[in-house]
Amino acid sequence: MSQLQYYAYPDHGVHLREINSYHQAVRVGDRIECSGQGGWDCTSGEMKKDLYEEIDQAFENVDRNLKDAGGKGWSQVFRVNSYHTDMSNEALGHMVKNLRKWMPDHQPLLTCVGVAKLALEDMRIEIEVSAYVGA
Repeated sequence: MSQLQYYAYPDHGVHLREINSYHQAVRVGDRIECSGQGGWDCTSGEMKKDLYEEIDQAFENVDRNLKDAGGKGWSQVFRVNSYHTDMSNEALGHMVKNLRKWMPDHQPLLTCVGVAKLALEDMRIEIEVSAYVGA
C-alpha cells in the first residue's frame, strides 16, 4: 500500500480523519478517488441548512478535495456517484445545474441513488467522484 497517497484537506477533512478514521481522497496512479463529500462548511463542519446551499457546498467540497490531492478539480472528473435523501425533481434539477456549472466542457458518468439516511446528522446529499489526472 506504500504507492497510495492519502489526503485529508485542512480543518474539517482532518477532523473527520481523526474522529472517524478515514481520508478524504487517495491518489492511485493516474487517478484520484474521493470519499463522499457533503454540504458541510470546510472550516467549522456545520451542515448547510438550505438544501440548494448544501448541494452547492458539496460540489465546492469535491473541488477542494480534488485540488488538495493534487488534481485540477472538476475538469478531471469522469465518474460521479451521488446519494440523496431528497430525490425530488427540484433537488435533482439543482444537482444537474451544478454538474453543468462545474463541468461545462464534458459530461461524466453519473449514478444517482436515493437513500433513507446518510452518515452525518442533517446530511441530505453526498457526492463521491473519480478523476483522471494523467501520468
